[in-house]
Amino acid sequence: MELWYSEKHTDDVKLSIRVDEHLYSKQSEFQRIDVLKTYEFGKILTLDGVVMLTEKDEFIYHEMIAHVPMAVNPQIKKILVIGAGDGGTVNQLIRYPSIEKIDVVEIDRLVVEVCKQYFSIAKSFNDHRVTIFYEDGLKFVRTVHNEYDLIIVDSTDPFGPGEGLFTKEFYGNCYKALKDNGILINQHESPYYSEDALAMMRAHRKIASTFELAKVYQAHIPSYPSGHWLFGFASKGMDPETDVSSWNKLNLKTKYYNTELHSGCFKLPTYVLDMLEKH
Repeated sequence: MELWYSEKHTDDVKLSIRVDEHLYSKQSEFQRIDVLKTYEFGKILTLDGVVMLTEKDEFIYHEMIAHVPMAVNPQIKKILVIGAGDGGTVNQLIRYPSIEKIDVVEIDRLVVEVCKQYFSIAKSFNDHRVTIFYEDGLKFVRTVHNEYDLIIVDSTDPFGPGEGLFTKEFYGNCYKALKDNGILINQHESPYYSEDALAMMRAHRKIASTFELAKVYQAHIPSYPSGHWLFGFASKGMDPETDVSSWNKLNLKTKYYNTELHSGCFKLPTYVLDMLEKH
């Protein structure tokens, strides 16, 4: 008998992955957490039945959410990461010796504990520069002013526990928590399926009305809905479409990100540009 995991992308589309073993399942205070061992993607983490990461393609998402802002501003020292309980974003950030402080705000302690048990990238939480706060990210940023050079919102979809991280109030508080050269990066959903596209447009509209500069960039992530995923880049003035070639001097080994790709990832398909212009 074959065991398959299926994730509903729309009422008419599902992604199905053949499963070797169901390693873990538990309902936390906030969501259902599952870890599955699959044949094609290795171990995968799902929250409330939605894929958060797979061992095979997590590097794409985490490299693009971390290295793009670090290449734009090599002087980043203090970072706030909201969500990211799997450790993947932090795993990329700790590769920079110049970073002094990484604060992680994760609402669900069990997600961190499970990821430490099943995913090697969660070892990044052991870095001495990392502090984890098990709190609501929306409430956390309300109390912070002029503190961080970079805020990364590595959240779940804008439903359930992650819903508050897609509000105008939240983005306004992020603005206040950032320093003058501060950058905000957030996962921006997919532009392809209508429900995801609507969430993307709403988030971009709120961010663009809050920050002086708001742009969108893209990556191809096979395990995410449609495979076409967007990220939001917002700042108080720093433009991501600038010369980032100095990043190459760091000699960081990556599997997806490079400075040529950096330039290209902000060049969006026409249908996405049309959506963003409607904001």
